[in-house]
Amino acid sequence: QVQVVESGGGLVQAGGSLRLSCAASGRTFSSTAMGWFRQAPGKEREFVAVRRWSTSTSSYADSVKGRFTISGDNSQNTVYLQMNSLKPEDTAVYYCAASTRYYYGGYYQPNMYDYWGQGTQVTVSS
Repeated sequence: QVQVVESGGGLVQAGGSLRLSCAASGRTFSSTAMGWFRQAPGKEREFVAVRRWSTSTSSYADSVKGRFTISGDNSQNTVYLQMNSLKPEDTAVYYCAASTRYYYGGYYQPNMYDYWGQGTQVTVSS
């Protein structure tokens, strides 16, 4: 059984910062990439950022590029999302996900991930 647990959400004013944490654990579990998605009320789940372990590369959605930074530790199956200059439109439930499959680049779609956390609420007030 693999567990993915996020933490670090909360309420922050516009322009502020938050740091989300995520840890995936389970017997013999090893991920190829870990990513963050978010879902606002009435909207579809959307890609935010991914850290690919095999290539040590990261990618970001255009809406967060330059403001968010993903980092992590492959050996610990942990990933972090540092969110700066937050805007009200960043308000959403943020989900961490882990994949055990190999894709060249990619990892932008939810169906490329095998395990998901329960989500953590991020609310940015104006």
